[in-house]
Amino acid sequence: MNDAKNTFLIKIIPPSGYSVYRLAFTRRHLMLLGAALLLALLAAAGFHTYQLHVAEANVRELQSLTAEQQTKLQSIDKQADALANQLKAVQKENAEIKRLIGADRGSKNQHAFVAPSEAPRRADFAALQARLRSLARASAATQDDANRLQRVAMRVLNLRRLASIARERMIASIPSLNPVNGAIAAGYGWRTDPWPEFHKGVDLAADYGDTVRASAAGTVVSATWDGGFGLKVDIDHGNGYHTWYAHLSRVAVSAGARVTKGEPIAFVGSTGESTGPHLHYQVMYEGNAIDPQPFLNGVPAKVLATLPDPSGV
Repeated sequence: MNDAKNTFLIKIIPPSGYSVYRLAFTRRHLMLLGAALLLALLAAAGFHTYQLHVAEANVRELQSLTAEQQTKLQSIDKQADALANQLKAVQKENAEIKRLIGADRGSKNQHAFVAPSEAPRRADFAALQARLRSLARASAATQDDANRLQRVAMRVLNLRRLASIARERMIASIPSLNPVNGAIAAGYGWRTDPWPEFHKGVDLAADYGDTVRASAAGTVVSATWDGGFGLKVDIDHGNGYHTWYAHLSRVAVSAGARVTKGEPIAFVGSTGESTGPHLHYQVMYEGNAIDPQPFLNGVPAKVLATLPDPSGV
């Protein structure tokens, strides 16, 4: 009787036919079904909760990765700033070198790049890639510029060196020393002693037999007797200058010989129209006698001013 009261029937009658299907449930069955549904709901809720936890964990991981990437991007961005500053300094040095060697005439700086900004900014991939590409282009251009500048600098330095050597040779070929290191006994110009005449050289005090030295590099034109000059040496210095050394006792060179500045060429005497041992020293320029006195202690400043300046190359 109690089982009948605790039993529930469900009849299923098809649209046609006379068969009737009966499903019998007890309270126990309903309780089991309810428990199963509840377990299913709990399982679904637990799975959903698990998925939420996993999603939150993924979000936290992504946030951490994003922050780490942003930190790395900012670090790379700062390194790019440092590289930009270094590149700017190199370009400035290149420009200064160009100015010093005169290679900047008419040139302009074509190697612009994204300079570091003083304002704080948030680094991002696109902007950083653009800056790095710009730096790479500027760096390559600056390297090419530096290589070209090196070639130009070497060429300029070589030209200046050659110009300097040529200037030194020109100076060495200009009369610039006292041949006997003696005092002037008779100057250049008009004189009455020992007879009235225009003295075209200077008489330098010296003892008989003292060494006479070439006052500049050159080629000996003659080393022989020349009338009133007595025994005389004539040196052509190849730049319009000739020097004459007269009244010699004997010579130590012959015509055609190449002599250097300060090289012994003869010995003091008193030959020709001479009243005693001394050296008659005469400087000729373009065929005309000029005052030798300014040439006894180096090349005169006004002559040096006419020589080419190697720094202008």
